[in-house]
Formats: sequence, structure tokens, C-alpha cells
Amino acid sequence: MTEFLPVFFVFAMGLALLVYVVLDGFDLGIGILLPLASEPHKDVMISSIGPFWDANETWIVLGVGILLIAFPQAHGIVLTALYTPVTIMLFGLILRGVAFDFRVKAGDDRRGLWNNAFFAGSLVASMAQGWMLGAYITGLQDNTTSLAFAALIAVTLPALYVMLGAAWLMIKTEHALFEHAMRWGKNAWLPMGAGLLLVSVATPLVSSEIAARWFTLPNAIGLVPIPVTCAAAYLGIGWLLRRPDVLRAGYAKAVFIGLVLICLMAAFGLAYSLYPDIILGRMTLFEAAAHSSSLQFIFWGVAVTLPLIAAYSIYVYRVFGGKTTALSYE
Repeated sequence: MTEFLPVFFVFAMGLALLVYVVLDGFDLGIGILLPLASEPHKDVMISSIGPFWDANETWIVLGVGILLIAFPQAHGIVLTALYTPVTIMLFGLILRGVAFDFRVKAGDDRRGLWNNAFFAGSLVASMAQGWMLGAYITGLQDNTTSLAFAALIAVTLPALYVMLGAAWLMIKTEHALFEHAMRWGKNAWLPMGAGLLLVSVATPLVSSEIAARWFTLPNAIGLVPIPVTCAAAYLGIGWLLRRPDVLRAGYAKAVFIGLVLICLMAAFGLAYSLYPDIILGRMTLFEAAAHSSSLQFIFWGVAVTLPLIAAYSIYVYRVFGGKTTALSYE
């Protein structure tokens, strides 16, 4: 039981953060796409995420909360090293939340200001998350190589979020906005692919430990399904985006599913690269874990909370399924 609990908590934390990337990723992507749309389409885009975006952010709270209570030593190191990007991300999320509400209450002459604020908050939060991911993968090292790698992911992660946002709009909208979403997704497809390729190539270069885990036989053979699945999903998405008739026939969900598959494979790859470390090269998850009595106490809370949040999220997505209607301020 003592050995099982740290693994359970790191799995729960990783799952929460993965779900956050997918669900809040399309929220952030729609925010980044907002300046490209006409005013009526902006309202529909905001309406498409209205019932979901607050619930989506619950997952990052759960993930960081698990890090705090289950791995307090790692929490202190991670949050100290990432203090600046975390603060920037929070400012971006706050700005986005304020803009989301104020654009409804502002008059027509002020709505443009809050639309721009929603865009800025979404872009800033996305880039900050990319920086944090890059810094974490390199073991929170403060050197030129690690900073360059963090900057690389900060620049490329928004392309993934834009793809998620465009895919969500294809699922939730119709007519002209659907056509725009197809074009936005097609335009973001190559930048996202370039970002995935650059990050995949750079990761083993910036970390000799990760390179050894990935390119040592027989491990390398067993890991082949991860890049192969990512490549197949990426090419499948590109095939769909070049066939508008297929997407209009109701297969837009396949684009979103392909993106989720890419995120899932990336998460598997990251988990393999790090395990058993929770901070690469500095601390294992067993060293960082709280006392076994504390883990046993909080186990039941997480075991109950995680399924409840999942059930609530599924319920919300079922209730508000279907196409988005025009936004009303009545």
C-alpha cells in the first residue's frame, strides 16, 4: 500500500493536468482565434464555451492541489522555480475571466476592448503554460539550453490550442462560422506539426537522461507505438481538413478525437521519460511523497473527488451538447 499510494497520486495528478490541457485548451484556442472573427461570430464563439470553461479550469486546480498535498517537497521546488510563469499565467486567466463577463455587460462601444482582453489573456496563459512545461521537462534547470527549450514550447503550444479551438468550433457551430473554423484549423495544422516535431527532436537533446531512456534497446522498440500513433493521428487530421465535404457530413469530431489522441500519446511519452522522478534528475516521486499516514488519509478524498468531477464534466457536456445558438444578452 505504501508503494502504491505515490503512484496513484502521480497518476491522478497527471490525468487531471491532461484533461485540463484538452478541455481548457479549446477554450484558450477560441480566445486566440477571437480577433479573426466578425462581431456576430465572436458572440457565437463565446457562447460555444460559456457552459464549460469554468468547469474546465477545475482540473488544473485538482492537479496542483494533488501536487501540494501528496508531494509537498516537490510542490515547493516546482512552484518556487516557476513562480514567474505561474504568476503570468494567473494574470492571463484572471484577465480572460474578467473579459468574459464584462464583454456581456459593456456597451457596443466597449465590447471590442474586452474582446481584445479576452484574446490577450488567452494567449498569455497559453504561452505561460508552454514555458512551464518546457522548464519542467528539463528538470527546472536555470541555463541557456533549458530556457531556450522552455521558450520553444511557449511559442508552439498555442498552435495546439488553436487546433483544439478550431475543432471545437467545427463540432459546435454551423454555416459560415463552421467554414471559418475549417480554414483556421487547416492554417494551424502545419504550425502545430512543426511544433510537435521541434519539441520531439529537442527533448532528447536537452536531456541526456530522457535520450538514454528513449534510445536504448530494447526500450526503443517498445516505445515505437507512441510516435507512430502521433504521426498517424496528425496525418489523419490533415487528411480530414483537406476534405471539407467529409467534415460537413458530420465527421468534425474525428479531428478533435485525433488531437486528444496526440495529447494522450504525448502524456504517455512524458510519463515514461520522467518515471520514477517527479522532478527529472532531482527527486523521485517516492522521495517527494508525504508520509504514508497522510497519503492514506487523503487517498479517500481524491478517490471520491476525481470521479465526481469527471461525472459532473460528462454531465455538463451531455446537457449542453449539440450546436451552439446565437448569444443572447436578455
